[in-house]
Amino acid sequence: MDASVSNAVSTSLYMNQAQSAQQAQMQVFKEALDNQEQQVSALMESATAGSGSDQGSSLASEGNLGTQVNTYA
Repeated sequence: MDASVSNAVSTSLYMNQAQSAQQAQMQVFKEALDNQEQQVSALMESATAGSGSDQGSSLASEGNLGTQVNTYA
């Protein structure tokens, strides 16, 4: 067998393994993001759940202060 063919096959196998590893890492990353999304959603719901007039909420519902989430923090 020609050395260049052997190198091409070897490279192809390596690339397939690397792609499989990358797909596994992306799946773990997606699951971590989904978990964070659920946690943030639950946090935001709990923060706004006490916004009724009988709860005496300290959260702002209008204006520039306290109504926006800083996504860079």
